[in-house]
Amino acid sequence: MKNPAQPYLSRRNLLTGAAALGLTAAMPGALRAQAAPPTATLIRGAAIFDGRNPGLSTGSDVLIENGMISAIGPGLSAEGAQVIDAEGLTMIPGLTDAHTHIMWHDEIEELIYGSPHEYTGAMAAEGARRMLMRGFTTVRDAGGPAFGLKRAIDSGVLAGPRILPSGFFISQTAGHGDFEPRLNYLSPYFTGRPDPAYLRGWTITADGKAEVMKAAREALRYGATQIKIMGSGSITGAHDPLDVTEFTLEELQAIVTEARKWGTYAKIHAYSDASVQNALKAGVRSVEHGLFASEESMQMMKDRDVYFSTQYLTYAASPEEAGLTGEAVPKFLQAKAGATDGYERAKAFGLKVAWGTDILGTIDKGPAQSLEFVARTPYYTPTEILMQATSGNAELFERSGPRHPYTAGPLGVIEPGAYGDLLLVNGNPLDDISLLTTPEDSLTVIMKGGVIHKNTL
Repeated sequence: MKNPAQPYLSRRNLLTGAAALGLTAAMPGALRAQAAPPTATLIRGAAIFDGRNPGLSTGSDVLIENGMISAIGPGLSAEGAQVIDAEGLTMIPGLTDAHTHIMWHDEIEELIYGSPHEYTGAMAAEGARRMLMRGFTTVRDAGGPAFGLKRAIDSGVLAGPRILPSGFFISQTAGHGDFEPRLNYLSPYFTGRPDPAYLRGWTITADGKAEVMKAAREALRYGATQIKIMGSGSITGAHDPLDVTEFTLEELQAIVTEARKWGTYAKIHAYSDASVQNALKAGVRSVEHGLFASEESMQMMKDRDVYFSTQYLTYAASPEEAGLTGEAVPKFLQAKAGATDGYERAKAFGLKVAWGTDILGTIDKGPAQSLEFVARTPYYTPTEILMQATSGNAELFERSGPRHPYTAGPLGVIEPGAYGDLLLVNGNPLDDISLLTTPEDSLTVIMKGGVIHKNTL
């Protein structure tokens, strides 16, 4: 409570007072390190997986200066550089995840209609920190109010991965993004009552060409890197059975056109084959989930260079392990029954497969993100999986064109000019990908943008 006898400090006085009291000097070391990373770090002796080529290279040092990889080669030196001896370790690029919901740390109805904003933000900040400590240095967020968290991480105040945000889900009425659980709710279209899902940055419910155009423009206005469309039924949706196809072709084309005007692309949540076909005809560049896509649709994805962004761990679990109850269970089992066929078709057609997890729910579910590495082993080699999680995802991220927020250099690779996002692994994940499922033990160094967030050497 404000003391009426003591006026508020002005911003200038507050800063002056902080300096006088030595608060800058008392700042925690981790925060100081984020704000002012070492000018240079030299890593010697590691076997290097560069993200692009199979196998490991040896005999080279890696120099990171001002947050970027400046040189790779034998016998490098740099005056004043911090030197790390990585003999016997494997260096890999920082990991990426193409389908996160970094703000989703509770039941979605609670996040939209119940939880205070500060709770949502605090949980997301801690979730982001834990994600970075699992080795994930960049993520493409697939929907949710992540813009503030992104800004705080980019400023160096919070630790976490870089975020390519989608912002609002664009959903039709009774679509996957229509999270209002009541059937007799007061529709914002007929009552003028503001929609909490919109006010809190989760969903824009839009119907018809004009509305979806406006919704896409609003998402881009907020700073969306790419547009996220809800195009079919879902497992967790309040009203949509899994087989439902959402949005018309005309509506989808309108959204895609708006994204293209901004130099970026649209991705779509789609399970049914009809929804996948509509999305491909409309021009989306990334199909999320897509388990029931037919061979014809898979061929269309191949021909149109569309990413198949699906998840493998999710449908290796039981409904109980996935934390699902009630009406979500039969929908989950329906999707699980079609998962293997979808994965096998994608492999047979040689589709570009993104590495993503779609982990939802409370913060304690976060470690499941790392289990995605072993969930893919029935279909891909460890090298293929690691390429998906590094350079493969980075190629997908580049489809955002001028909306891509991180263009100082390549992501997902170890090469001169790339971001200084590096992990040192105790062991060789190209031989044993399961090493990455226990990052607390296997990752000895975690570096993002030249800043070391973990070093146990």
